[in-house]
Formats: sequence, C-alpha cells, structure tokens
Amino acid sequence: MTYKAAIFDLDGTLLNTIEDLHTSINYALHTNGFPEQTLEQTTSNVGNGVRQLVHRSLPMGTPTDQEEQVFSTFSAHYGRNYCEKTVPYPRVMEMLHAISAAGMLRAVVSNKPDAAVQKLVAIYFPGLFNAVVGEREDIRRKPAPDTVDAVMEALGVTPDECVYVGDSEVDVDTARNAKTDCICVSWGYRGKAALKDAGAKVIVDDADQLADVLLGE
Repeated sequence: MTYKAAIFDLDGTLLNTIEDLHTSINYALHTNGFPEQTLEQTTSNVGNGVRQLVHRSLPMGTPTDQEEQVFSTFSAHYGRNYCEKTVPYPRVMEMLHAISAAGMLRAVVSNKPDAAVQKLVAIYFPGLFNAVVGEREDIRRKPAPDTVDAVMEALGVTPDECVYVGDSEVDVDTARNAKTDCICVSWGYRGKAALKDAGAKVIVDDADQLADVLLGE
C-alpha cells in the first residue's frame, strides 16, 4: 500500500538517544542520593515520557517531593546535554530523503517534552518533517491517539492514508488507538520479541527495508 504520510516515533526509532538519557538520569539519581541505574534498566524504563522514566528509575515508595526533585535535576541536566552522544540510526537520513522525494508527508510524535523534540528534530533533521509534536500539557501523551490525531489534522490526512512507525509496545498501542497501520523497527529499545508480544504485525530490521515497505517496493 502507498501511504500519503508516515508518522514516526523519535527515541529508538529515528534517533538513538539512550546514552544521553542514561547519563542524565544517573546524574539526577546520584545527585539526590539514589542508586544509579544500569544502561539496560534505563532502556527498559523509556517509552512513556521522561516523568515515567524518572518514576521507574526510583525505588518504589519514593516520596513525591523527592521524585519531583529528581525530575527537576534530570530535566536541567538533560536540557544541557541532550546532544552529547545522540545520533540518527544508520541509514535513517537516506530513508527520510527517499520518502520525501517520493512525495510522502513526514511527521514526528514523541512522549519527550515538546521543546526537546522540536530542538532535536531541528538539529538532526532540518527541513525533513512537515509536522512535529512532543508531550505538552494540552495534549495526552502516547499511547493516547491525541498526538497522532494532531499531526494528521496538520497534514490534512486521514488514518487510512497514514502509517505509524515506532519501536515499542507504546507505539503499537498508539497506532491501534489512532486507527493507522503500524510498522515497527527492531533496532530500537525493545526488540522483536517484545514487539511481537505487543501485537506488531510488520517489523523491519534496518532503515533501507523500512524505506522499501513505506514506498511499497
């Protein structure tokens, strides 16, 4: 099927952001006297926004005021260091240029705070996206369909004209809730087994394969 628009998750799909997230969460935990996390723990904790990342990284029963302090420390540190080790996944740029050349509209939706999403997309993918939406107070985060609905409205397309691309069970649920087709990528933060368990029907292993599927080749 040929789609009019492709809507992408950001972290774990287009950008490998995990090392910068890991550095910042451990800085926040250490600064506030909590035990640090392994990279594997951080990887398993991402996907539902940075507040959930902080919450999942803290010991169960941590008082709310202490959690807020850790969140504040994390946000400040990540805001200064979000581009230290973050990179696009291999061949993602080529994939985006290919679907752009074919006339396909492109959007990003993320559970990362909107300001950070806008900055990251501007830095790593200048001019490559028609709409970008991150987490905001006025819109529910994924897996609610609101961010996807917002970009579909901005692009002037309907769910049956779109495909959603992501790397996690949150993304599978988001596509289902938004009533769009879904393509999952195996190179992100969950892997094939978790994606299959979440109900993923189409899983690709590299960005060239993703481009072929998006373009119906």
